[in-house]
Amino acid sequence: MKKYLFLLIILAALFVSSGQTYEQQSLIPRLQEWLPDKPLENTLSKIQVPYWGRTVSVESRGYYYFLEFLIRKGAHLASFGLLASAIFFVLPKHRLRYAYAFILTVIAASADEIHQMLTGGRTPYIGDVVLDAAGGLMALTLIALFRMLTRSADQKNNRRTAG
Repeated sequence: MKKYLFLLIILAALFVSSGQTYEQQSLIPRLQEWLPDKPLENTLSKIQVPYWGRTVSVESRGYYYFLEFLIRKGAHLASFGLLASAIFFVLPKHRLRYAYAFILTVIAASADEIHQMLTGGRTPYIGDVVLDAAGGLMALTLIALFRMLTRSADQKNNRRTAG
């Protein structure tokens, strides 16, 4: 039951988040308060990210906006990675479980962008669906690797105790 609750909490958080305007979500005032000395500004100013046909950088948008941009895009990766993991663990064991979890994550990412389209001050972007899918794929890959490693370790331990 807990695994379903975790999935519902993630879905609810995504729904609430995509229903907020940019101004409601903006981290810039907090970043200005917490990081007045602009740590890592020199390092961050060397990074340029293509987004919506533009380049987002410290130079083009300013330190706080760029830092917020990186945090927000990192949140896409993390939240949809969590979602893919939660979906994976509620699905019944099946040989296509990873594929189903990935497909459902992409569907959720697409629905999230559609919800943003209906929210004032927000714009849907297919690049965010790709980013969300990447977060889901990374999480599912980590789950697969962890499961392979633990299975391998279990098999070695079973051979030692049997022999």
